[in-house]
Amino acid sequence: MYWEDTDAGGVVFYANYLKFLERARTEWLRQLGFEQERLRREQGLMFVVGETRLRYLRPARLDDWLRITVQPLQIGRASLNIAQQAWRGDTLLTEGEIRIGCVGAEDFRPARIPEAILQTLSA
Repeated sequence: MYWEDTDAGGVVFYANYLKFLERARTEWLRQLGFEQERLRREQGLMFVVGETRLRYLRPARLDDWLRITVQPLQIGRASLNIAQQAWRGDTLLTEGEIRIGCVGAEDFRPARIPEAILQTLSA
C-alpha cells in the first residue's frame, strides 16, 4: 500500500478497497481477453457498478502487499454478481459482493453482455 491509500495512522482508508476491487476486475477481464476500453469503443458498451456489499475484517496497512480475488457468482444476461476478497498473505482482510451491469456507453441503459464474454465466463 502507498501513503495515498492510508489515513494518518497508516491504515488503508476503507473506501480505497473499492478501488482495489475495481482494478482487480479490470485486470481479470483483461486476462480473459476483454479490454473495457475496446468494449466501449467497438461495441458501445461498458460495465458499471450497481451495488456493493463489503465486510471489513482486518486492516491493511502501509507497505502491505494485497492479493485481490475475483470469482463470478451469478452470470445474467445484463449483469454479473462477483465475489471479491482482499488478502494479505493468508489473512482475509475484506470480502464482499459487487454487482456490475452492462450498459450502453451513450445512454447508460441496460444492455446484453456480449456473447463472447458470457461464453468465456460460462466455460
